[in-house]
Amino acid sequence: MDAFILSHVEQGVMTITLNRPERLNSFNDVMHQQLAECLKQAERDDTIRCLLITGAGRGFCAGQDLNDRNVDPNGPAPDLGMSVERFYNPLVRRLAKLPKPVIAAVNGVAAGAGATLALGCDMVIAARSANFVMAFSKLGLVPDCGGTWLLPRTAGRARAMGLALLGDKMSAEQAQQWGMIWQVVDDAELADTSLTLARHLATQPTYGLGLIKQALLASETHTLDQQLDIERDFQRMAGRSDDYREGVSAFLAKRPPQFSGK
Repeated sequence: MDAFILSHVEQGVMTITLNRPERLNSFNDVMHQQLAECLKQAERDDTIRCLLITGAGRGFCAGQDLNDRNVDPNGPAPDLGMSVERFYNPLVRRLAKLPKPVIAAVNGVAAGAGATLALGCDMVIAARSANFVMAFSKLGLVPDCGGTWLLPRTAGRARAMGLALLGDKMSAEQAQQWGMIWQVVDDAELADTSLTLARHLATQPTYGLGLIKQALLASETHTLDQQLDIERDFQRMAGRSDDYREGVSAFLAKRPPQFSGK
C-alpha cells in the first residue's frame, strides 16, 4: 500500500506529512485511513506532546480528490454526506479533542477541505506563497471539514460569507491580516520556523495546554456563566498536575522548568 501519510516522532513532536504531491495532497479514502491511524497513535502516546501537519511538494492539501468522486451523469447521485460522516467529521473531532497542540505548516495551496483542515488546527503558520481557497461553491457544494463553523469564528460573518459564496483565492498575508492564521513566513523559513515552534510547545506543560485548548473551544458556544464554570473546573484540574507543581517550584527557585506534560 502506498504511504499517503508520512510520520515520524522526534523531541516530542509528531510530524505528519500529507504525501500525495502529484495530486496536491488531495484526500482519497486510503489517505484518510492512514491519517486516522497516525492521530490514534498521537492520542495514545504520552511522549508525543505536539503535532505538526504539513504537505509534501508544492501544496498543503487540495481537499477531496475529485477523481474518487467522479459522477456518472446517467447513474444515481452520490451520497457525499456519507463521506463527510465517515472521514471528515471524525478528523475534525479528533483534532479538536486531542489534548495536545496541533500546528499546521501550510507550504502551498490549501483548498476546499484542505483549507478548513488547516484552519481547524490550533496554530497555523503559512509560507508567503501559500493561499487558501474555499472552493466548495465552485462545485455547488457546502464547506465541510468544519468549514461553516470555523469561517465565521476566524474571519467574522461578513468575510465568511464572501469567502464561502465566492470561492476566491485568499493569500496567506490576507489570512494573517484578517486574524485567521497565526504567522506568515518566507517560504524558505517555513520548515524551520514551524518545527521550532512545535519543539517549544512539546517542552511546555502539555496537560495545561490541552485544558486551554478545550476551554477556548468551549467558549464558542457558552454563556459567560458557563465559561466561568469551565474555568473553575479546569483550573482545579490544572492545579493538581505535576506540571503546575514543577512550574511553581522552578519559579521560586529561579530555574528553568522541566515539564513532564503530566
